[in-house]
Amino acid sequence: MSAGTYSIAERLARQGAPAISAPRRVEPSGDSGSAEPRETPTDQAAFAVPAPGAAAPADRLDRQRFNTLKARVQRLLLDAPDVNTEAPESVADLRAQIERHLTQVLAEETLVLPRQERARVTAAVAAELLAYGPIEILLNDETVSEVMVNGPKDVWVERKGMLEKTDVQFEDDAHVRRIIERIVAPLGRRIDESSPMVDARLPDGSRVNAIIPPLSLIGPVITIRKFSRKPLAVQDLVRFGTLTAEAADFLAACVKGQTNVLVSGGTGSGKTTLLNVLSSFIPEDERIVTIEDAAELRLNQDHVIPLEARPANVEGQGAVPIRQLLVNALRMRPDRIIVGECRGPEALDMLQAMNTGHDGSMTSLHANTPRDALSRLETLVLMAGTELPLRAIRDQIRSAIHVIIQQERLQDGSRRVTEIAEVQGMEGDIIILEPIFRFIRRGFEGRRIIGRLESLGVRPKLAERLERAGQPLSADLFQQRAGV
Repeated sequence: MSAGTYSIAERLARQGAPAISAPRRVEPSGDSGSAEPRETPTDQAAFAVPAPGAAAPADRLDRQRFNTLKARVQRLLLDAPDVNTEAPESVADLRAQIERHLTQVLAEETLVLPRQERARVTAAVAAELLAYGPIEILLNDETVSEVMVNGPKDVWVERKGMLEKTDVQFEDDAHVRRIIERIVAPLGRRIDESSPMVDARLPDGSRVNAIIPPLSLIGPVITIRKFSRKPLAVQDLVRFGTLTAEAADFLAACVKGQTNVLVSGGTGSGKTTLLNVLSSFIPEDERIVTIEDAAELRLNQDHVIPLEARPANVEGQGAVPIRQLLVNALRMRPDRIIVGECRGPEALDMLQAMNTGHDGSMTSLHANTPRDALSRLETLVLMAGTELPLRAIRDQIRSAIHVIIQQERLQDGSRRVTEIAEVQGMEGDIIILEPIFRFIRRGFEGRRIIGRLESLGVRPKLAERLERAGQPLSADLFQQRAGV
């Protein structure tokens, strides 16, 4: 592109604003060996959100005045012709240009504001132009695990498994639509009246779902499942109480010993997080193919080939479903196949892959118990349109799946592995499930559920298989505690 000058609006349209993520200025933590940055006080003040019910400082702009000032500054900024089309050396440079220009605009308007409020206005306008507008603050908040926009004036978050309403607001429906389009455009996806639902992801892997009128009756709705910037390790899950060290050792042996694992649970129970943690046990010398609707898995191994399904285009053509990707993956010489979630006829192809030499594969699905997971697998296989008898389907499941892990989000918001069961075979037409670990509730401490994932004293039949694979199981893993 030749050099010249354009307004910021033209520049963002030409270069694609969605590809720019608003940076957070950081300072060293004081420990040269630490990789964790921390925000400067200026950024914390600029993105501060009052706690529900908290009184605002005396010099803090109220919401109406703040939004009016932000819109006024933004209009002036968009009309400014002094931004060069040549890309700056870094996103930080571009943001610095915007902040300097905003400071100049505020001075020209003779607006007297405290330093903290000036920084807040600057950050809000920068987020509007470069990132995800009003919800940028929530996406940068490490304590927030989910962001829910229920129309322009109703924004909720999840913290520690519990829902909280925020004071964040959009201007109108059109404002929410602009942010949705900014999220989905870089992925080649679209949302409009003819295609009013979309699944997408943010650059950090966070899952995004959006739905707009006429399907939504309250205006555009966005649901963002955030991913931790630092991938969780198995030690983190043990520390959180999601599972115990004994259960973690058992699952590590199952993954290293190439057993096929199914993770079952409800929406938001932590299935994808658990899949990520389990995948960390896969040896580095194996070739892994991941298949997902929207890429969420983040594997640390070097030899990983991520595949992502593609929706139909405007003409209704070009869709590539997970099932087609799974069939193609079998031609890619995979050692292991990980399907982010089975929710349709691809379940049949997944079972066949597990039964034809791709041991150690993993997938997840929605179900309330391990037994329900087996029933749902049967239903999904029938959706493939094959005229298989039920006995044949169950025999496929019995030989394909070795371990089922049930994960739940409990009433107190905590995410726990509630059962680990082994598929042991069949009796007649019934698949035999043997629980190895089960979450035992001890009571409540305030609103917090007290309990632990306990061994049931059963040594799994697959112990011999794991021993042949070089993963012997210690007898201590299956010692039953008194009272269980």
